[in-house]
Amino acid sequence: MIKNFFPNKTALYALVAACFVVCTTMGVRQTFGLYSSEFETTAGTSNTEFGLAIAVHAIFWGIFTPVFGRISDRLGGYVVIVPALIFYSIAMLLMGNNYISGMWLQINLGLFVGLGLAAAAGTILTPMISKHFPNENRSKAAGLVTACGGLGMFIFPILSTLFKNISTWQMSFIIFSIILFLMCIPGLFVKLPQNKTTVINSNIDNRSLSEVLKESFAHRGFRLLILGFFVCGFQITLIATHVPRYVQDKGLADWTGMAILALIGFFNIIGTLVMGYLGDKYSKKILLSGLYFLRGITLILFIFLPASNLSAVLFGTSFGLLWLATVPATNGIVAQIFGTKNLSLLFGIVFLNHQFGSFLGAYLGGYFYDQFGSFDYAWYLAIVLSFIATALHLPIDERPIAAVDKTI
Repeated sequence: MIKNFFPNKTALYALVAACFVVCTTMGVRQTFGLYSSEFETTAGTSNTEFGLAIAVHAIFWGIFTPVFGRISDRLGGYVVIVPALIFYSIAMLLMGNNYISGMWLQINLGLFVGLGLAAAAGTILTPMISKHFPNENRSKAAGLVTACGGLGMFIFPILSTLFKNISTWQMSFIIFSIILFLMCIPGLFVKLPQNKTTVINSNIDNRSLSEVLKESFAHRGFRLLILGFFVCGFQITLIATHVPRYVQDKGLADWTGMAILALIGFFNIIGTLVMGYLGDKYSKKILLSGLYFLRGITLILFIFLPASNLSAVLFGTSFGLLWLATVPATNGIVAQIFGTKNLSLLFGIVFLNHQFGSFLGAYLGGYFYDQFGSFDYAWYLAIVLSFIATALHLPIDERPIAAVDKTI
């Protein structure tokens, strides 16, 4: 069964390598919200400044993903993944040496981390891996990569807390820097697929960038995916950045924020694998619509029920199942409509709006807290956006366009 799943050894090596890289890059990113108090104590960083740095890296992540996607579509993922991991590693090393105040925070946690994630997170690796697999296995492969990101989100918050307890928070950043640098080795194995493609329209291989973009933006489903993914970005970055401080303010133990982020990471593994499996069998737009609806319900219960360790655990579990489960289906719809030739570029464009949402989720959470003393207005906005996204995905036409390149 496994042998039949992988078209060739290149696909096997690329998938395994991508899983290691995504596990590390997404895992490290999941820990940042756990350090807001340490940054405040060490450098006097306000919630607004901390949220802004997360927002800045979200924007750079979004802006450069289509750029790196275009390069990886032509030359292979490793060309952009290795330099990105070096930037990410440098950022962690500098922050571990207390370069976290003022402009240094925006450069390291903002610019350098953003550049690192733009090429070494799932937004490049998921579409790159999707190129290696036929349509009937594409969502499963994407789900595996995304699930490994969830594994990292589970492991690294626990490691972060452990390192802080046995040493200092700075040492945890230095250790993460070393791990990120070592990921350059598997990053070298993320290459373009060996298999050939057949093209229905012989001119499609030579289309210019402007022609590709014109075709994609003319499709209403593509525009709706872009709008819907904004909501995903807003919600997950709001939670990852600010939920540790939120549960502290509710009087819960310090470990509760770590537990929520770790549970989100663990159950994200299950959610993405299940969504990858279902996405190969059922309508992806219906699955996405249902997912955003459940996100809204989960947020309502978390915000309006009395705060307790039990409610925190239930929230981490339930939202974890919905966390990055959007990715296999969203990536799958783009591939299903337009084919895989320019998948990294087109998914990168969809992801850019995800990062505009991430910017606002991170920044507005900190801004509302500093202005009003709570995160309530940010939570209310996240709930409303859930139900808007539920409606946005229903009209998407998932049928392939007339001229697409299909992987054999």
